[in-house]
Amino acid sequence: MVVQFWNDAAPETIANFKKLARAGFYNGTTFHRIVKGFMIQGGDPNTKDPAKEDSYGQGDPGYKIKAEFNDHSHERGVISMARGPDPDSAGSQFFICLAPVPRLDRQYTTFGRLIKGADVLEKIGDIPVTRNSAGEMSKPTKRVVIEGIKIVPGDSVK
Repeated sequence: MVVQFWNDAAPETIANFKKLARAGFYNGTTFHRIVKGFMIQGGDPNTKDPAKEDSYGQGDPGYKIKAEFNDHSHERGVISMARGPDPDSAGSQFFICLAPVPRLDRQYTTFGRLIKGADVLEKIGDIPVTRNSAGEMSKPTKRVVIEGIKIVPGDSVK
């Protein structure tokens, strides 16, 4: 999947994402939450260890970043920061929308959109799920590992 950042929309969020990606933070993490017709979520360092499954969704880089709400809508293929109840509680976790989710607009920080790999997004979104430890039907029945995230200039994407 290839994502194009909206540099004007969330510069600090993008800088944080790039910093983590360049440091290899995301390597080996998984898409630990898949909600059919809604989104796929990843970026939790706890997901590198299958033995920590009960803590999936709780991991972060050890700090939080400030929300940068903007006018970009949560459409299919949009990447946005996952967070807790506090708007300024995002860290490393992100989600990619599987469909339009207008109720999240100006509530979560959108920072880019998928420009390549919609078929991959679809395949991940179609993975069978079971109940997670909180009872939500969102736990993938197989591990979907993020091998790595590379930051490249936009004009290098074919």
